[in-house]
Amino acid sequence: MSDSETLKNSFKRVKKLLTIKPEKGQYTTTTKVRVRNGTTCEIEHKHWTFTADVGEMEGGNDAGPGPSVLQRGALGSCLAIGYAKWAAYLDVPIDGIEVDVEADVDARGAYGLDGIEPGYQGLRYKVYIDSPASEEEIMNVIEQADSHSPVLMDFKQPVEVEREVNLVKRQKEKVKSPSYAKASESK
Repeated sequence: MSDSETLKNSFKRVKKLLTIKPEKGQYTTTTKVRVRNGTTCEIEHKHWTFTADVGEMEGGNDAGPGPSVLQRGALGSCLAIGYAKWAAYLDVPIDGIEVDVEADVDARGAYGLDGIEPGYQGLRYKVYIDSPASEEEIMNVIEQADSHSPVLMDFKQPVEVEREVNLVKRQKEKVKSPSYAKASESK
């Protein structure tokens, strides 16, 4: 379990490494998603495997949280982790951190109805910090973490998205016909 001192030392070590060797912080990462059993998605990244799905009302299996839940969870956890790391780095004691992420949804957009754009109509987060530190110190932690949160930035300034489609056609084992074999042998 990481404590404040461990977080602080790690923060300083990684910051120093990235200052000396910026290329160490520049990479491409891949997460693989496979649909199993209708809408149930198996998500694989490094050594983790987890599940996403939609509810039965949407034709799903309700086998896991939906993509929107994971999206809000990604934002909330990125913020919470950032608060913990920046608090440790800035020597601000923290006894507890909670982040609630609220989204305004109009599901009609996902079904192509009424010209509604798919996606959130609005997004808010509420931060709860339990700390004996001053309000000024806590607000500094929050400002530092928010201004350096990669997931928050992806919401505020979306990145360019590219699509590549690969059609995979699975075929039964090919059997060479006698005419094919003769034609190949004569070449």
